[in-house]
Amino acid sequence: MRKGIRIVNQKEKTACYHLPGLFEFYELYKVFLPLFREHREYFYDWCGIGSIYGAPADCLWGGGRVGFGEADPHDVASLMKEYSISSRLTFSNSLLREEHLADKRCNDLCALFERNGGAENGIIVHSELLLDYIRTNYPGFYFVSSTTKVLTAFQDLDAELAREEFRYVVPDFRLNKAFSLLKALAPDKKAKVEFLCNECCGFDCCDRKKCYENVSRKSLGEDVEDHVCVSPSASFGYRFSDAMNNPGFIGIDDIQNTYLASGFSHFKIEGRSLGSAIVLEFLLYYMTKPEYQLKVREEIYLDSSLDLF
Repeated sequence: MRKGIRIVNQKEKTACYHLPGLFEFYELYKVFLPLFREHREYFYDWCGIGSIYGAPADCLWGGGRVGFGEADPHDVASLMKEYSISSRLTFSNSLLREEHLADKRCNDLCALFERNGGAENGIIVHSELLLDYIRTNYPGFYFVSSTTKVLTAFQDLDAELAREEFRYVVPDFRLNKAFSLLKALAPDKKAKVEFLCNECCGFDCCDRKKCYENVSRKSLGEDVEDHVCVSPSASFGYRFSDAMNNPGFIGIDDIQNTYLASGFSHFKIEGRSLGSAIVLEFLLYYMTKPEYQLKVREEIYLDSSLDLF
C-alpha cells in the first residue's frame, strides 16, 4: 500500500496544521511533501497537514499579508491534488465592493480550486459580501473566518463560532490562552477553533485592524503608504525566537499537553510574507522529530531546484 499524507482524525487527538504559502512557497512544498509522505518516521505521529493556504501576487480579493506568490495556479492545484491536501485561498480583503466581485482572475482561481481532487478546498474570508458571492457561485468550498477580523472579545468569538457558514474560525492570537473560557466551549464549537500559533505582533498592539486594512487597500491597487507599526521591535522584522516569547505563542508542548487534551485540534502557522527558509524552520519545529530535523533540513537545502533565500 502506498504511503500517504496522514489523514487527520480528531478521535486520535491529532494536531491538524494549516500551513502558509500555497502559492508563495510552492517550490518548498514540492520538496517537503514527498519527504512527509515517504518518510513519515521523520515526523511526529500526532500531527498532520490539514491545509495549505495562500494567494497569488496582486490578488484583488487578497488580504492579511501582501501576497507575492508567483507559482502557476495549475501547478499548485496539481501538487495539492497529488497529495490530497486541502487548498485554502486567502481571500480576506475586508474592503471589497460590489464591482470587485467580477474580477476575472479571482473567479478563475475559484473555478480551478472549487473541486480539485479528493480533498475539499476552502476560502479564508473576511468580507460578508464576498462570502455571500462565493457561497452562491462556488458552493463546493468550505469557509474559514479570517483572523483579520481581530476577534479579541470572547463573546464575539463565541458568536462567530455559532455561525453555520464557517467550518473554522481563527480568533485573534490574544485569546489563545483564555483557557477558562475556551475549555467551557461546547465540543462542536471547539472543533471549529483554529488557533494562530506563532504570531510575532506585539501582544498589546492596538493597530492590528489598521495594518490589515492597509493590506486590503494595497490589494485593491490603492496608492497608500505602508502601515507604520508602532511596536518597539518592528524594525527587526519577524523572528521566530521573538514569537516564542510572545504571551500568545503556542508551542508543541502546549499543543500536546493542553490543547489536544482539551478538545482542540486545529492550529494555523503564519508566515506567508516571510522567506522559505524561516517557513522551513516552522515545519521542523512543529512537525519534525528532533533527531530527524538535520536530515530534513539537509534534504531540502541540498535540493538543487530550491532557492531558500
